[in-house]
Amino acid sequence: MAAAAVLASRGQAADRTAAAPAVSPMADITDVYAWMSGSRLNLVMDVSPRDDGTNAFGPAVLYAFHLTSKPRLGLAEPGGTETQVICRFDSNTSMQCWVTSGGATKDYVIGDPSNTAGVTSPSGKVKVFAGRRSDPAFFNLSGFNTAMSGLAPQLGGVNIGDVAGCPDKIDPARFVTLRLQLGDSPGSGSDSFVASNVMAIVVQIDPVLVNSGNNTVVAVWGSTHAGV
Repeated sequence: MAAAAVLASRGQAADRTAAAPAVSPMADITDVYAWMSGSRLNLVMDVSPRDDGTNAFGPAVLYAFHLTSKPRLGLAEPGGTETQVICRFDSNTSMQCWVTSGGATKDYVIGDPSNTAGVTSPSGKVKVFAGRRSDPAFFNLSGFNTAMSGLAPQLGGVNIGDVAGCPDKIDPARFVTLRLQLGDSPGSGSDSFVASNVMAIVVQIDPVLVNSGNNTVVAVWGSTHAGV
């Protein structure tokens, strides 16, 4: 399972994608977030979508943030410094996280991450919280369904765009026309995740553990590794 995010200056992004069904809710990533807060890089991995309160962190799943530090944005930008933040849990109240790069451990934190203040490494460069939180994502399911059902017939059927069925060949004028025809209903729905919880891993890290030289951009993605 993987989710992707790109950090540039104070930007952030998240994505809900999966290569295959997860073997456990605790291995099922909903989102990965990355952003700068002051001089610290914040990383968040949310798992266990629509968590019902019965799931818990444990040794069956390993969690990893994958970071590539580069001097500028761009998929074609060569090179980069690779760093991983790997977290292992014995339970909700017992965790170990390593910051590794090039086969070397750059920092390490161990303890109970369930307190909202988190647990901090001896160097002070890494802080980790892990626990149940309200799902921060916003998704208007009713508006999405209304938009898709309204767009498809007006554009000549279901094969109207990319492999996911999302319209990708609509010029601005056509978009405005369709928006007026659909009315305000696509934007009038509520957040479908408002009552949903997730299990979150939140890492705050000093960028000196990630960047090298003059690198100022970090590409971030997350993965879970579960036993079968």
